[in-house]
Amino acid sequence: MDADIIVVGAGIAGLTAAAEAADRGRSVVLVDQEGEQNLGGQAFWSLGGLFFVDSPEQRRMGVKDSLALATQDWMGSAQFDREEDAWPRRWAEAYLDFAAGEKRAWLHEMGLRLFPVVGWAERGDGRAEGHGNSVPRFHLTWGTGPGVVAPFERRVREHVATGRIAFAFRRRVDGLVVEDGAVVGVRGAVLEPTAVDRGVASSRVETGEFELRGQAVIVTSGGIGGDHDLVRKVWPERLGTPPATMVAGVPAHVDGRMLAISEHAGARVINPDRLWAYVEGLRNWDPIWDNHGIRILPGPSSLWLDATGRRLPAPYFPGFDTLGTLRHLRGTGHDYSWFVLTQKVIEKEFALSGSEQNPDLTGKDVKLLLSRLKAGAPGPIEAFKTHGEDFVVADDLTGLVAGMNEVGDTGHVDEADLRHLLEARDREIDNDFTKDAQITAMRGARRYRGDKLIRVATPHRFLDPRNGPLIAVRLNILTRKTLGGLETDLSGRCLTPDGAPLPGLYAAGEVNGFGGGGMMGYNALEGTFLGGCLFSGRVAGRAAADAVG
Repeated sequence: MDADIIVVGAGIAGLTAAAEAADRGRSVVLVDQEGEQNLGGQAFWSLGGLFFVDSPEQRRMGVKDSLALATQDWMGSAQFDREEDAWPRRWAEAYLDFAAGEKRAWLHEMGLRLFPVVGWAERGDGRAEGHGNSVPRFHLTWGTGPGVVAPFERRVREHVATGRIAFAFRRRVDGLVVEDGAVVGVRGAVLEPTAVDRGVASSRVETGEFELRGQAVIVTSGGIGGDHDLVRKVWPERLGTPPATMVAGVPAHVDGRMLAISEHAGARVINPDRLWAYVEGLRNWDPIWDNHGIRILPGPSSLWLDATGRRLPAPYFPGFDTLGTLRHLRGTGHDYSWFVLTQKVIEKEFALSGSEQNPDLTGKDVKLLLSRLKAGAPGPIEAFKTHGEDFVVADDLTGLVAGMNEVGDTGHVDEADLRHLLEARDREIDNDFTKDAQITAMRGARRYRGDKLIRVATPHRFLDPRNGPLIAVRLNILTRKTLGGLETDLSGRCLTPDGAPLPGLYAAGEVNGFGGGGMMGYNALEGTFLGGCLFSGRVAGRAAADAVG
C-alpha cells in the first residue's frame, strides 16, 4: 500500500479532501495529470465568490437573509424532479445548513477574509418561488481565487513537509484498480515533465506507467468544460441545439475523463445533462489557454439584444437568469448576442470574472481598489474595450450599427429598428414611473446600498452624447461548470447503479456535481461552485479518513 488514501485531482476539492484526511492522521498521495504549477485548479482562476446565508457582511449592508429564504431560493432554482435527485436534495439541504452555519467561521479560522460589499448575482426569473437569489449573497474573497486556494495549499504543504502527504504530479489516471468488488488504487501513465505556465495546455507524451494503492480513492478531478465535444454530447434538448461555437471558460485539462473511468469501475453517473454555460462570454484578447473566454459580470442596465437586434424579453436582463437566457438565445439560431450600453454603464457596471482580471482584489491592493470609485472604467475593462474583438465603440448610433454588422453577421442589425428601441427606452427614463420592467429592476437594485455604491449606474438616456460613447459587446456562450456527476451519499461514497456504496471510492467537487451527483439541480445561485468543492471535499476527506482508520 502506497498510502491510506489516494486523491485524484489537485484542485480545491482535492486540496480540501487531502488536508482533512491528513489532519486525521492518514497518509495521502495527491495525484494530478498536470504539473505542480496548476495546484488549486480552477479555483485559482476564479473570482473567489462564496455563498453565505445571514452573514455579518450581509447584515452590515442591510440585507435580511435566513436559512428559510435561502432554502426557498435554492429549491426554486434546483427544481428537483427526478427519482435520482434523492441524494442531491439531501446534499443541498446539508450544504445550506453549512452555508448558514459553520462555513464562515471554518474559513475565517484558516485566515480567509471577505470583501465587505456583498454582490447580488443571479437575481432570478421574477417569481418569489422560482429561480434566483432573493437577496445579495455573493461574497467576494479578499484575494479572489488565490485567496481561497492559499489556506488549503498551506495546510497541504505543511503535511507534505512532515511526509503525511505526497505529491504525484504528471500522473494521468487511466483506470481504477478494483479487487474483490472494492477500489484499491489507481493506474495510468507518467507524463513527461512540463514547465508551461499555469493553465497552458501541457504535453501528453508518456514516459512510463504507474500504479498506486490505498485503502480509499477520492476522485476530485473536476468537470467537462474543457472538452467542447463532450459538452455538446450531453447538451440537453431543453436548452435547444448545442452551439457550434463556444469560448472556453476553463483550460483543456478540465476534460471529464474521470467520470467515465469511475463509471467503468462501477460507480453511477447521474444528471449528466445538467450543465452551467454562461451567455456573457468574451474572447480574451490576451489568452492564457486556447480559445480562452472571460465572463462579464454585468450590472442590470445594458440593453440585451439577440444577434438580429431584437430585445430580449423579461426577465432575461443582465445578471438575472443565466440558463433561462441561454434557452431563449438558443432558439434564435445564432451563437451570440449583444449588449448595448454607454460609457457611463461600462464604468460602473462591468466587471470581469477571474482572478487575473481583478488585480486590485487579487493583490489585496486597497489603493488600486479605491481607483474604481474614480471616473473611468477599471484598467482590465478598458483593455478589453480597446483590444477585444467583441467590442464596438462609436460616437453615434450609425457608427455603432456599422461596427456591430462588421463584428457580427453582416446586415443583421438594422439601424432604424435599434434607434426606435433606444428612443423608446430613453423616454421611460424621464419619470420615476415606467412600464419598462428592466428600468424598474435598475431602480430597485439601486435601493441596495452595495449596488448603488459600486454596481449600478444612475439611469440615463443612452442616446444622449454626454453619456457616450456608445458601446456594443458581442456575447459568446462560455463553457464553465458541470452540475451532474458521480452519485454520492452524505459521506461522499460513490454509489453503484443499485444504490449501494462502491467500497473504497469517494468523490468530491465538480466531478460529483459538487455533492450527491447534482446538489444544484437545474440551476445554480452563484458563489456555490467553490463552496460546493470545499464542503464536499471536507466531507469526503473526513469520511474516508474515518473509514480507513
